[in-house]
Amino acid sequence: MSKNKRHIYNFIKNLQDENFYDAHEDLERIWFARRFEESDEVKLLKGFINASVSFELLKKNRPEASKKVWKTYLKYRDLIDSIESKYTQQYRLIIEEIEKIKKNL
Repeated sequence: MSKNKRHIYNFIKNLQDENFYDAHEDLERIWFARRFEESDEVKLLKGFINASVSFELLKKNRPEASKKVWKTYLKYRDLIDSIESKYTQQYRLIIEEIEKIKKNL
């Protein structure tokens, strides 16, 4: 399994386990190296990271900060339909998991 695929898997697992800070760290390992790219995939990763941060802020009883960060996720979520990536299937699973968590909050 590639390093990036492992980070994506860990991100999903940490979301499921409500370890939102750790989830953030998992995807940041991929995003950080690519952060200066003008790529929809990089923006999508940023959105996923912000979703996990939003959940962590809710755990810390900071709803206003959470709402602000959540908007970044919403801004980039639909980029899933315009990217070409070998990780598209995993990204769709991430979106499903994020939406499921948000629904249950």
